[in-house]
This record gives sequence, C-alpha cells and structure tokens, in this order.
Amino acid sequence: MIKEIVRTIEHLVHVPSPSGYTKRAIETVEQLLEETPFRKWRDRKGGLFVEVPGHNDERRRLLTAHVDTLGAMVKEVKPSGRLSLSMIGGFNWNAVEGEYCTVHVRKGGEVTGTIVMHETSVHVYRNSGDLPRNETHMEVRLDAVTRSKEETEALGIRPGDFVSFDPSFECAMNGFVKSRHLDDKASVALLVTWLRAHAKRGAKLPHTTLVYFSTNEEIGYGGNSNIDPSIEEYVAVDMGAIGDGQATDEYSVSICVKDSSGPYHYELTNELENIARRENIDYVVDIYPYYGSDASAAMRAGADVRHALFGPGIESSHALERTHERSLQATYALIEAYTASTMIE
Repeated sequence: MIKEIVRTIEHLVHVPSPSGYTKRAIETVEQLLEETPFRKWRDRKGGLFVEVPGHNDERRRLLTAHVDTLGAMVKEVKPSGRLSLSMIGGFNWNAVEGEYCTVHVRKGGEVTGTIVMHETSVHVYRNSGDLPRNETHMEVRLDAVTRSKEETEALGIRPGDFVSFDPSFECAMNGFVKSRHLDDKASVALLVTWLRAHAKRGAKLPHTTLVYFSTNEEIGYGGNSNIDPSIEEYVAVDMGAIGDGQATDEYSVSICVKDSSGPYHYELTNELENIARRENIDYVVDIYPYYGSDASAAMRAGADVRHALFGPGIESSHALERTHERSLQATYALIEAYTASTMIE
C-alpha cells in the first residue's frame, strides 16, 4: 500500500496546479479514479466530489484534501526580458530562490526558467547576500534567447500567466519522501489510494461519505461552500506543521485541535484520538499557530458541521518539504479507521 501511495504522490506533484490553475490536477485525480464505481461530479469552482455509499445516507461525512499548491503569476515583463512575479499562496521568497519553474502561457505553450535574485552574481553585486528576498529583487530568468521586453512578449508571455515550481521529488531508501507540494498532494494521494482500495473491497461504509478534492485552499476558500445539509462531519486531511514547540513529527499522524481560526470540534477531535488509540495508530495532538484549512474555511462560511483536521507531518512546510512513509501509513490507517467507525452523535 505504501508504495502505491508514494507513486501517486510522485505522479501528482509533477502536475502543475497553483491555485487558480488546477484543471489538469483535477483531471489527473479523475483519471486515477476512473475505474472506481463511485458517483463523481465537479462544482463550479472546479473541485471534484466523489460519493462513497454507506448504510446511513441521511447523516453523512465529508473528507477533503486540496490539489492546489503554491505558485506565482507573471506580474511584469521587465525591460531586460526577465519576469517579476506576484506570489500565489503564503510562502517566503527565499524558499523558492534558485528553483526551476515553468511559465504557463495563456495563449498556449510553456517556457521554463529559474527563479533568481536580480543581484545574484557576487562578482558584480558586493552586497547581494544582504538584500531582501522580495518581489523587488526576485525574478525569473527564462530559458529563452531574450534580451528585451519585446523579445519576451514575442514568446507570448504576458502579465497574468501562471508560474509553477519544479517539485524536486525524491524518495529515499530509508522512507523519507522529499518534494515541494506535499502540502497537500500527499493527502490527495492518501484519499485516492483509500478510494481505490475501498472500491476493490466493495463493502458499504457505516455512513455515506463524500470525498472532496478542493482547488483553492492555499488562498483561503477551497471547500467552504457546496456543503450538503446532510453532511454532519467535515474532516480536512491536510499537512501537520513541524517546528519549535510543535508536537508534530514526520513519523505519525497529527490531529489538530486548534489553528489560527480557533479550536476544532471538541467531541469529533476526541473521537479521532480515541480511534487512533484503539487501533494502535501512531499519532500526536497539536496546535498549528499560523494555519487555516478547508474545514476552518467552511466554518467561517457558516457550515453547520462538526469539523476536524488531521494529516501527515510535513517538515519545512511551504518550502522544500519532507515527510516519512511512517507518517503516511499512520494517516492512511486513521482514514480507514475513521470512515469505518459508526459514531455520529
């Protein structure tokens, strides 16, 4: 199972999908689920719903993970022919300095490049190491013969073209999975793998469960609408935040009890912890101080649901991220155990 999960992660992270440019990623998920018998449909925002039948069709659950990632848009074609960027999602510019990228030209075609400081060369700019990494100094050096704004525009590149970052995926022999966009394509892969496995089993769940692959989580409103009144529990499967003062690690599933939006539902969170303890799943309980999820966005939108959040621990989130197969396995086990449980009060 873990090999299938990792293969699916690798496949997904190589599909460009900055928020607002997610059609190809949703089509990829549809292809991965093509042979499953579940009813599927898209909402107007481009997100994908998958309905898994259960014995109780009146009191439903929803699990969600988001296919959208960090990225950028072309803000300006500079006189030099290079590009200035406007970021999509919340990250630090130093986290993408030196990264390969692709410009997705709206008129068609792609042009590769590298995100660099304008003042990168230490042979020319004595204080290059002291300059701030921000929109003023960061730019895209295109892999094209262009020395002017006009030559770059002749390639079809204009402001508003999306820019995706190379994932730099690698799976180490000792179980570490390294890549950009593990937030949240690791969770997407977990839910895709669970859906495929459940389709093979053919058994009904205790409660009809919707899986929603959302498309705008990184900008704050991925799964906050289209919530049927029959849904009573709304669970975001998303990354656990690692850092000083955090309980989350790369080897267990992290159950979030509070983020920047406030506490998650007390009883549902306790239920997830009880399930993990009963099933001997390695887990931690944590607070993510500067974090929001599709579940918290749904609460802000006024959804009348019990909401919760859990997922694999991701090191260096919104940068070159890393997790371990043990964390992926623990998260998958909690998805299995939660969806198989009968309790809704």
